[in-house]
Amino acid sequence: MKRRVVITGMGVVSPVGTGIQPFWAALCAGVSGAGPITLFDPEGYATTFACEVKNFSSSPLIDPKDARRMERFTQFGLVATNEALLDAGISPDFSGVDRSRIGAIIGSGIGGMQIFEEQCRVLFEKGPRRISPFFVPMMIPDITAGQVSIMFGLKGPNFSVVSACATAGHSIHVATRLIQSHEAEIMVAGGTEAPITHMGICGFNAMKAISTRNDEPQRASRPFDKDRDGFVIGEGAGILVLEELEHARRRGARIHAELIGLGASGDAHHMTAPHPDGIGAHQSIEAAIRDAGISHNAIDYINAHGTSTDAGDPAETKAIRSVFGAHADQLAVSSTKSMTGHCLGAAGAIEAIAAIMATKEDILPPTINLENPDPACDLYYVPNKAERRTVNVAISNSFGFGGHNSTLILSKPGFRRD
Repeated sequence: MKRRVVITGMGVVSPVGTGIQPFWAALCAGVSGAGPITLFDPEGYATTFACEVKNFSSSPLIDPKDARRMERFTQFGLVATNEALLDAGISPDFSGVDRSRIGAIIGSGIGGMQIFEEQCRVLFEKGPRRISPFFVPMMIPDITAGQVSIMFGLKGPNFSVVSACATAGHSIHVATRLIQSHEAEIMVAGGTEAPITHMGICGFNAMKAISTRNDEPQRASRPFDKDRDGFVIGEGAGILVLEELEHARRRGARIHAELIGLGASGDAHHMTAPHPDGIGAHQSIEAAIRDAGISHNAIDYINAHGTSTDAGDPAETKAIRSVFGAHADQLAVSSTKSMTGHCLGAAGAIEAIAAIMATKEDILPPTINLENPDPACDLYYVPNKAERRTVNVAISNSFGFGGHNSTLILSKPGFRRD
């Protein structure tokens, strides 16, 4: 039988709160994390707002000297990992667990954009001899997984997955398979991103992918709404501690949820746009349901990819309708990106945490700013206010540029009979 994998720890750094409880409270209250950009001066840019992480500090976890040699996305990942390990009941000295059987799969869709910009300026203004020796190791997307391994002494499988906005979902997918294949007992998995930089904003502006609603930032991220004009870029990190069920039981760990199904697919369609009929998303969701070995009717809630883009929202809606048929009208679907913005490579893990909390608390986080529903988006999107509803099984969808699709299915610990 396939080894069962459970979630015993969670950690989050997000635009609406750092730490699981502040994050979840903000989602339930419908709080938007959007506001004017403060990380640099965006004067003259088409978009001047984003969902930034507010008042972030990596102290005292990271020594200030070491922090100067780490990009913002890496610091996010380390802080979220520390929270997740503490939440999992793993002591700082890792007593009672074998660190050689603990690994880390943590990805970033973009990596160190800020240091790349800074070092380009150094090169062109001061010459090649002035480039920092820390440039490359600070920039590369896999470095958070490496730094987590170094900081916490984790000697199990350690690498990075990069699949744009599906990065964190695929990281969790791969980490789960490593446990199921007996290559690890515990995996730290998720994603981290800090894309709010000059080139990050300008690049997405050039694609006409992000909102330009500069006069109303908090109303700009509006998935499934007819008046949406693109996503709101966000930053942050989400980390899960995944653990083999019997290993978790032996050490008396608290179990938040079980990861019962994994799905992945490729659109094979376009560089950035999803297939308009949601074919790749359909395949990913169906694969996860097969992997879980449950009926379609067992799904209660979907935390949608729901980016607030013209092409993405209707395509995901079509995929959900095609997968679930009549049951689609019984589902609750919401996009927490309406509050956090789109955190790119971190989104899948941040949103998986929201889905887990929905199963733990039996609360559906809302889709805020849904004021003028798009007729092409005709599911129940939990508009504007959180709702109480029993959630035994939840899906978390993540879809990325390049046609990369990820689906995770999470359940209450007691959903399956032991």
